[in-house]
Amino acid sequence: MLVVVCPGQGAQSPGMLAPWLDLAGVADRLAGYSDIVGMDLVAHGTTSDAPTIRDTAVAQPLLVATALATFHALFDSGVLAIDAVAGHSVGELGAAAIAGVLTEREALELVAVRGAAMARAAAAAPTGMSALLGGDPTEVLARLAELGLTPANVNGGGQVVAAGSLTALAALSAAPPARTRVIPLQVAGAFHTTTMAPAVAELAAKAATITPADARLPLLLNADGAVVTAGTDALKRLVAQVANPVRWDLCQQAMQALGVTALLELAPAGVLTGLARRTLPGVETVAVKAPGDLDAARDLVRRHGGHPAALTSPDLQENPS
Repeated sequence: MLVVVCPGQGAQSPGMLAPWLDLAGVADRLAGYSDIVGMDLVAHGTTSDAPTIRDTAVAQPLLVATALATFHALFDSGVLAIDAVAGHSVGELGAAAIAGVLTEREALELVAVRGAAMARAAAAAPTGMSALLGGDPTEVLARLAELGLTPANVNGGGQVVAAGSLTALAALSAAPPARTRVIPLQVAGAFHTTTMAPAVAELAAKAATITPADARLPLLLNADGAVVTAGTDALKRLVAQVANPVRWDLCQQAMQALGVTALLELAPAGVLTGLARRTLPGVETVAVKAPGDLDAARDLVRRHGGHPAALTSPDLQENPS
């Protein structure tokens, strides 16, 4: 059983789209995506520097467009099948499009609003995020609570991302929990916390103009790792997630419960396959970083993907509220 995953913010890097433009149809597809989001994604994916693509308003559309473009590069032959899909943070919008909950246009329109709205919310107060690696999970969470910080990403494999005021994050770096390493992240604000409430309101207004479809295959969402098939439920969760923690650890637990045997990460890949290697023992992974990875990705899908039972199990029809 194979799950396809879409990476989240922070996975982008300068020039990441350059090698993909040599594939037939990719440049035209990205040009169409650029028209939808109102920015030159090809330029941002080829010549823009790191600070430019770190901007939330740029990074989020760029990431979703890259994942969708590489998905097409892999699957447009129509001979490959997958069993489930998930995305980390903003990657959920790409995953929702792959699952059929949203059209590509709807996903891109939503991510353009999401990125710009989150950038505005972040600019309203001096906040940030830091990754904590290692340590006792209970002690880590207790220290964050003591400082008034939110565990905004619980990624599994001993990785938690704290979010909140810059003052509290500085205190965390100065006195971290035992046996942890604290790494300040180059992000504009405290994403996936209540700081993002204004962005939720903006995204909800845009989402109200969309009529989602029910998912064509299991879609695992970040709030709690639940498998969601009802389109209205999925869209509601996608909007709320902006101001709520990402529980990628629970998504990975759900993958284990589903019997996932392989994980394929779309470009710009690497982060989620790295987490999977630490937390999903025995699950084969492929990170699609460049066109040279496509053959290995197709081979993985042929060997693990398209199991009918994964699409018809009653357990996968639950639609938690």
